[in-house]
Amino acid sequence: MSIQIVPQDELADGKTAGNIPPVLFANLKNLYQRRADRLRALAEDSPLDGYLNFAATICDAQQRVLAAFPLEIDLSEELQKAAGKPPLDCSLFPRTPYWLVLLDALIAELKPGADETVRQVLERLEHSPSLQREMMATQLLNQDFVHVPADKAPFIWAALSLYWAQMAAQLRGVGRADYGESRQFCPVCGSIPVSAVIAMGANNGLRYLHCNLCESEWHVVRAKCSNCDEMGNLHYWSLSEDSAGAEQATIKAEACDDCGAYLKVIYQDKDPQADAVADDLATLLLDDRMEDKGFTGSGVNPFLFPAG
Repeated sequence: MSIQIVPQDELADGKTAGNIPPVLFANLKNLYQRRADRLRALAEDSPLDGYLNFAATICDAQQRVLAAFPLEIDLSEELQKAAGKPPLDCSLFPRTPYWLVLLDALIAELKPGADETVRQVLERLEHSPSLQREMMATQLLNQDFVHVPADKAPFIWAALSLYWAQMAAQLRGVGRADYGESRQFCPVCGSIPVSAVIAMGANNGLRYLHCNLCESEWHVVRAKCSNCDEMGNLHYWSLSEDSAGAEQATIKAEACDDCGAYLKVIYQDKDPQADAVADDLATLLLDDRMEDKGFTGSGVNPFLFPAG
């Protein structure tokens, strides 16, 4: 990994050259509520309003479950033995049954307000054997999406994400940047990004990839493809047909001719309310356009898993 998570005492400030923080850990205090609010705001003028509002209800449930079932865990051993690899590697970390507690809590929160179709899905998931739910979780974490029913995947992932995000927030570590290696994967958990964000505030103008599992963000310079590290063949597309509008767009797709991949870029410096997950989900038309142009998305949205 080009960014390593190391114990705090191994790196005084967690900064790279230029005073750039390599990793930003999520502030979970209001993350899910802000995302739910953003999803509902985007739904007001969207043909995807039904699904955006549905995703917002899951975020609401995540916020309530976070408050009711806080996770306390000592990860010092995992941090010490990471040896340059993600300390919470989603394909290797021995998750405990606690994530199933979170899943059942999410189901209990969602069932009362769910329509009949969603309620049936939740009940089938609720009554599925733990072994089956564990198997589906493993398949999702290993990006074997085709073997997990699309109607169950968002709920399973919501619980897994809540589990991993809480662990990431409790890591007593900082990011240490090593140059010259690719940064396609999250240095905290090894998962893939949902999108990239152009930060505002203290990190204004910097690009961070946002993890679709643990909600951490890691720095990737804007001059390189976030998927293959190549430079010089990057192109940017937006939903605006007008060149001036495209330049000012809050959401763009960065496409690379070298690897044929694209990832959406969310410009929070243009809209501070923009969210890596919500705004990515609300711009599926841009995904359609990129796929028509022959590009393949390198990110995965937690509310929209690929069919295979």
